[in-house]
Amino acid sequence: MLVSEIMSKSPKTVTPDTKLLDVVSLMCLFRYSGLPVVTDGKLSGIIAEKDVLHRMFPTLEEVMDGLSSPDYDDMMKQYKDVVNLKVSDVMSSNVVTVSPDMHILKAATVMVRHKFRRIPVADAGQLVGMLSLGDIHKAIFQSNLAHTI
Repeated sequence: MLVSEIMSKSPKTVTPDTKLLDVVSLMCLFRYSGLPVVTDGKLSGIIAEKDVLHRMFPTLEEVMDGLSSPDYDDMMKQYKDVVNLKVSDVMSSNVVTVSPDMHILKAATVMVRHKFRRIPVADAGQLVGMLSLGDIHKAIFQSNLAHTI
């Protein structure tokens, strides 16, 4: 079974100029853990919840220089500043993708190796879909067990 048979074919995308406030609203309202970033039809990055939240973490230098532990409640207040940034300020540009003609178990291997729950599907740099571990699991279940239940 190929990725193209089970992937989501019309994923929600954002651009590098999209405000993070719009992105985090989508993430919180629709439970997206990440969104592909597209520039002129080409996949240019991915923005994940961890990219947004990472902006509030103390740097290693801040932890090493401080005599006391970081004030995490104070750090949470930085969220208002973070959401005023653009996607391009926090997105990951080195995107791992799978191809639509890849076997779904090979795609699952890529995802597990990188600790991804979902991954962009690209063909010659063009975003053609998104694939989740849930999509793969559901497809395997349906092809093996659904008819016996």
